[in-house]
Amino acid sequence: MRTMLKYFTPYKLLLGVFLGSVVVEVAYGVAAPISLKYLVDEAFTPKDFHIFLLILAILVGGGLLHIVVSVCGDYALGRLSGEGIRQLRTELLGSLLRQAAPFYRRYRVGDLVTRFSSDMASVERVIRGTSPLLLRETLGVLLGLFLLFSIEWKLTLVMLAGSVLMLAGPKLLQRRAESDNLKYKEAQERFTNTIDEMVKGQATIKALHQQGRFRSEAGQRIQQLFAAGFRLHMTNAFMERLPLTALMILNGTMLGYGGYLIFEDEMTIGGFMAFFTLFMTVGQSGSNLSFLIPHLIESGISFQRISAILQHKPDLPEPAQPLELPSPVASLRMENVTFGYTEENDQLKEVSLQIPAGSYTAFVGPSGSGKSTALQLLSRFYDPRQGRISIDGLDLREVSEASLRKLSVLVTQDTFLFNSTIRDNLLLDNSAATEADMFDAAKQAGIHEVIANWPAGYDTVIQSEGATLSGGERQRIALARALLREPQLLLLDEVTSALDPASETAVNELIRRLRGSRTILSVTHRLAAAAAADTIYVFQDGRIAESGTHQELLERQGLYSALWEKQQGFRLSQDGLHASVEVERLEKLPFFQGVERALLQELAVLFSTETCLEGEAIVREGDEGNKFYIIVRGKFEVVKKLADEEKRVAILQDGDHFGEVALLRNTPRNATVRALGPAVVLAVRQEAFHSLTDRSPQILASLQRTLEQRS
Repeated sequence: MRTMLKYFTPYKLLLGVFLGSVVVEVAYGVAAPISLKYLVDEAFTPKDFHIFLLILAILVGGGLLHIVVSVCGDYALGRLSGEGIRQLRTELLGSLLRQAAPFYRRYRVGDLVTRFSSDMASVERVIRGTSPLLLRETLGVLLGLFLLFSIEWKLTLVMLAGSVLMLAGPKLLQRRAESDNLKYKEAQERFTNTIDEMVKGQATIKALHQQGRFRSEAGQRIQQLFAAGFRLHMTNAFMERLPLTALMILNGTMLGYGGYLIFEDEMTIGGFMAFFTLFMTVGQSGSNLSFLIPHLIESGISFQRISAILQHKPDLPEPAQPLELPSPVASLRMENVTFGYTEENDQLKEVSLQIPAGSYTAFVGPSGSGKSTALQLLSRFYDPRQGRISIDGLDLREVSEASLRKLSVLVTQDTFLFNSTIRDNLLLDNSAATEADMFDAAKQAGIHEVIANWPAGYDTVIQSEGATLSGGERQRIALARALLREPQLLLLDEVTSALDPASETAVNELIRRLRGSRTILSVTHRLAAAAAADTIYVFQDGRIAESGTHQELLERQGLYSALWEKQQGFRLSQDGLHASVEVERLEKLPFFQGVERALLQELAVLFSTETCLEGEAIVREGDEGNKFYIIVRGKFEVVKKLADEEKRVAILQDGDHFGEVALLRNTPRNATVRALGPAVVLAVRQEAFHSLTDRSPQILASLQRTLEQRS
């Protein structure tokens, strides 16, 4: 309530009207019972009609004033509370927009949505209803007690002593109520997170037939929500029931002691009626105060959760005096940069590099080598733990974020589209772009013809964040959106991972055409896309293992050369649906070395093409193994089940292979291999392989020898 006052103080007139209305309402509420004393003792008993009319006129006039003032107070409260809630929501939203990537690693979607929905609704109820009622009832109790003392101080002291029971019960249960409220909020968060995941992943859930698993998981969340809600309900019920019980005891006490005072002529009948009525009013106010305690506790927990977001300092704060980046951009540098997402592990270790203006630079390396992390730092989604990242000599930590975002655009493989039209997604706030510019950017990204053939064209509404579009369509729309902003620094993170070979070729041609007009930095695991780069930086274990042009790196016969050879020797159709492997590629597999080329030629024919969707498990842990796979295009995660939880143990990508043990024997798979995006693999079945080894035992012997050496 103290915090909310800062939102109310700018509206002093409204605040004054509201407080004035509260005083008038409370005064009328406690004064009305006092009129009974004068009606009975001064009008009814002596039958004085003039006094009766006077008192009646005062009551009617006060009632009319009460109505007018109440309406004014309701208007003032509506404006005050509305402005306060509006500002609080605005500050919470602003706090979210100021946060950087580390913040969103700590909080899930459901955690934040619950604060905007359940927590904010709880705070709003208190501001609009509970707090004004608390003010009225507190003032009513204080003013009522003053009048009760003026009527009969001895009876008032007795009632006041007994009233301690009304507050003792809720006070004893307060800590339990706070704990139950917090647990209920956390249960709401878990349930919201589950629903969010189910809605976003509904296509994958259906494709993998995981409805039963999610139904079971959601059922557990609902049960947890029920249990937490039931505990909270019972605690709140006890907190509300105890004051009512205490009030009933007090009523009996008042009747007994008040009757005694009347018989002793220490109190008039009119005085007792006024006291009784006023006490019931004060007692109801006191009871209402105890009823408000659960709501105050709930809102207190909610406000603490909201305050945690409001008070969270951005991980990437805007400098006090931000600098503006010059245009055009000259060069980009990383100097001895060390960074880790956690304190325990570093993804980058003392990395230094320079990217000249207008150049095309590629970051390549094995999965987990740090290349994408380096791009995230260059985009200033994170700040380095040690070292410095600069553009034209200006440290990014000293640069205005608006200036950086104006000159650079990052396009990632995890494309996000807004639930609006294609046109809105492309233009955003780019008021300077014309429709012709939009068409041109879409043509460059290879998506214009596709959009033009849709019934609504560029006015087609995107739903479910683009889930209704293919991965390639989403990727090309995101690329067109970036090109339309005409950035001087274009940062690309695996942008061709979801494209078919023809679209990938078109995007690679686009990058070559853009070279020189802007600085391009591309992260890719597909080395054919990096071959045309001016400079290639090869990452390994968080460091730069080597750098140079494609030809220079091949001549060094280092890591890049090994990665290049692993990805060669495959043929893929333009639509990406059919693949084959060359004999030269099979010769490089360790378990086929030394096998005659004629036999390998027969083996190459046995491979069949299989395509995978994102999230699809190509093999499952525990299933029978009867196939050997070579990855032609795509990325897969290898996960093992440990203590009822899946743990990622490896990442496989273009040129990697797995399952060779299945060519020898039907041993169960020891891990699950799941596609992280659209993928194409070549597979050979055990039966087909054995049909060849029956005629050529040489292949089987070579495979057995290699596996024995590995074990």
